[in-house]
Amino acid sequence: MRFVLSILFLSLSVSLSFAQDAWKITQLEASSFPENIVKETRAIVPTNDGLPDGLLATSASGDIRQAWYSAPTTRYAHGILGDSIEGGMLKVKTSRGATLRLLLPSTEVFEDRAPRLVDLDGDGKIEVVTIRSSTFRGAAITVYGLVGNALIQKATTLFIGRQNRWLNIAGIEAYAGVRGKEIAYVVTPHIGGTLKFIKYFKGKLLPIASAKGFSNHAIGSREMRLSASYEVNGDKRIDLALPSADRTKLKIISIGTSGPKVIATIDLPSPINKAIATPDTGSAKGFTVGLLNGEVYQVSK
Repeated sequence: MRFVLSILFLSLSVSLSFAQDAWKITQLEASSFPENIVKETRAIVPTNDGLPDGLLATSASGDIRQAWYSAPTTRYAHGILGDSIEGGMLKVKTSRGATLRLLLPSTEVFEDRAPRLVDLDGDGKIEVVTIRSSTFRGAAITVYGLVGNALIQKATTLFIGRQNRWLNIAGIEAYAGVRGKEIAYVVTPHIGGTLKFIKYFKGKLLPIASAKGFSNHAIGSREMRLSASYEVNGDKRIDLALPSADRTKLKIISIGTSGPKVIATIDLPSPINKAIATPDTGSAKGFTVGLLNGEVYQVSK
C-alpha cells in the first residue's frame, strides 16, 4: 500500500509529447453515424419517477444494480444542460430488489442526467458517482453507496465555491495503473476548464493529477459524453481523449509513473460537440468525433 500511495502522491506536471505528427484525421460520411455519434443505449427513466430525459444506470453485478435521479426540481436556475430541471433525489435498486432513496436538502440538486455505477476501490461493492451541486457554491463529485440497508454519502470533493459553476465527469477507469479506478472530470469546462483525476481511498476522494486547458461539454447541451477512455500508447494504462478548452482539438492524456502527459493534440476544423466514439464502438482504427459544423472525422495513427 505504501508503494501505491507513493505513486498517487507524486508531484505531477503535464508535459507535451512531440510525436503528434503520428496522428491524422480522415473525414467520414456523417450519415453513417447516429446524430450523437455514440448511440445512447441507457434506458430512459419513466417521467413519473425521474427527470424528463433522465437515464438509468445499471450494473450486472455488485450490491447496487440500478440507479437514477428522481424528484425533479427547478430550485437551481443554472440550466447548464439546456433546461432548469435537476434531480432532487437519488434512487437505487439493490441486488436484493429493494429500492432505496436519498433526498437532498433544499439547497442542493443533482446537476446531472444519470449516476454512474462502478466499483471504485476493487472491494466488490458498487459506488454511485454523481454530480451534486449547491445552489450557492456550485458543483462537486459525490460518491454514495450501501452501508447495511442504508444508502449513504461515502465521499465528496469540495464544491467549486461559487454559484453557477459546474463540472462534468470525463471517465472512470484505471488511469493510474494501480488497484481500483480513478474519476476524471473537468472543472468549469466552458471557462478555462481544468482536468482533474481523483481516487477513492478509505472514504476520501484524493487528488492524483490535474492539467489545464480542457473541456468536455458544450454549454446548454444535453450531451455529456465528449470524452472517451482507451489504451492508446501501449503502457497498459487507460488513456483519456477529450477536447481542448475551445473544443477545436482532440487531446489524449496519459498518466504514467512520472505523471500525466498529453501524448497527442490533433487539430480539427470545427469544435467537437458530440459524444466521442472509441475504436471498439465507432471505428476499427481510431476515435470518431462529430463536429459543430456537421462533419465527422476519424482520428487515428
